[in-house]
Amino acid sequence: MDAMNTAELLVRCLENEGVEYIFGLPGEENLHVLQALKNSSIQFITTRHEQGAAFMADVYGRLTGKAGVCLSTLGPGATNLMTGVADANLDGAPLVAITGQVGTDRMHIESHQYLDLVAMFDPVTKWSTQIVRPSNTPEIVRKAFKIAQSEKPGAVHIDLPENIAAMSVTGKPLNRDSQEKTYSSLRTLNNAAKAISAAKYPLILVGNGAIRADASEALTEFASRLSIPVANTFMGKGVMPYTHPLALWTVGLQQRDYVSCAFDRADLVIAIGYDLIEYSPKKWNPTGEVPIIHIGATPAEIDSSYIPTVEVVGDISDSLTEILQRANREGKTVSDIEDLRSDIRADYEEYANDDGFPIKPQKLIYDLRQVLEPEDIAICDVGAHKMWMARHYHGDRPRTCIISNGFAAMGIALPGAIAAKLVHPHRKVVAVTGDGGFMMNCQELETALRVGTPFVTLIFNDGGYGLIEWKQQNQFGESAFVHFSNPDFVKLAESMGLKGYRIESAADLIPTLKTALAQDVPAVIDCPVDYGENLRFTRKAGDLSCKM
Repeated sequence: MDAMNTAELLVRCLENEGVEYIFGLPGEENLHVLQALKNSSIQFITTRHEQGAAFMADVYGRLTGKAGVCLSTLGPGATNLMTGVADANLDGAPLVAITGQVGTDRMHIESHQYLDLVAMFDPVTKWSTQIVRPSNTPEIVRKAFKIAQSEKPGAVHIDLPENIAAMSVTGKPLNRDSQEKTYSSLRTLNNAAKAISAAKYPLILVGNGAIRADASEALTEFASRLSIPVANTFMGKGVMPYTHPLALWTVGLQQRDYVSCAFDRADLVIAIGYDLIEYSPKKWNPTGEVPIIHIGATPAEIDSSYIPTVEVVGDISDSLTEILQRANREGKTVSDIEDLRSDIRADYEEYANDDGFPIKPQKLIYDLRQVLEPEDIAICDVGAHKMWMARHYHGDRPRTCIISNGFAAMGIALPGAIAAKLVHPHRKVVAVTGDGGFMMNCQELETALRVGTPFVTLIFNDGGYGLIEWKQQNQFGESAFVHFSNPDFVKLAESMGLKGYRIESAADLIPTLKTALAQDVPAVIDCPVDYGENLRFTRKAGDLSCKM
């Protein structure tokens, strides 16, 4: 074993874990790590803000299932990192955050930029630790990745004091152990099959856990052969093709919607890979009286509206296959589901030919779906546009629509699109954002240009925080403190060496999207949006009556 310093051993351990990229900023307290990375196979991507670095690692983890890695220095660098780390942790994205730190010789006194980062990151990670003995580095790194990538995935934090990073050490990375699948018991499989066979109006609610488990094929076969309709959460988009005749599309808005009718009638909800943080069960099972079968890699969380009658804990695909072999729904059909699907589709297509300007969000998203291929990727930011993307942008493949929903952090879309393009360089990628979210991390467009990740940023421009205005109007009938002015987004893009476009009519959108997606540099599209549709939808949802 060659002698080296701790930072060099750390980097060797990261290489052993298969790390491709580290996103971050240089700082005085991580100098030894940066020096070690100069001769590494790992590509260090210098970002313009630590939050952007964490969001890139977050989305990398969502798309690959492997922990994304981000790096900061101590103090303000570490606090800037926290939003993206917390987002990954609540949304189940594997991430490893590494922070620089003051030397252990000055932690006991008031010291420049010193914060107890292990304690600070503890509430927003699965595990937060500090390397204090150089020889422990291989164990800490292996444990960090194992914890981050195990169900439910999330964030892990490693703090490296600068004097420890410089210390000499001998050692080598630990072998990666294979995490074998776990399987549910025959008793629970039989109980689940019995309940499904007896139900008259079962309904599947599928969440992000099914996507993480690569259970799309098994789920689609399960639903098809048993004739059970499927609703997905915001983060479950694409687990079943949205064109499938049993797909009821997305549930998760705070208001009632067409899919609510299916939940009203259900005498059994089969929750597959569903996490309560994706959509509170109090919204679809307020009295807690609807029987639930929980099918997931981990046991169900406790909630008074989510007490499963059967918990099938183990590999999701295997569980679905085994239940399918045991269930018998012969003669049971969903003859009226097509009526509900017709209502849902008619609502989706209502504005397909609308030529109003500013463009209505439904029209904007409908056109975006027409332009993107099934395997292309949309990364959605947080704001009023997120509600419309969640409701109207439908996935044909897993991991093609990324929505932050557990932590719901603004600013994720643009840096997330950089990560998506690095993971899938041959797919088209669109960062869908409001003007508020765009301005939070627009500096990362320079990063995108520098690292060669051409994608399109589509800005829903309304000159304000549209989601908050929507909430204010609903609650008080007026709004306050939500409006602002914007720079010229086209000139901003052009000043950074990018392509900039402005939409001036509804007819402009599709050709502009196609042109922007064909560029070999990042492009920005400024699209005025008519959020008058927000309150119209609220009124429509309030008047919704179910035919089922």
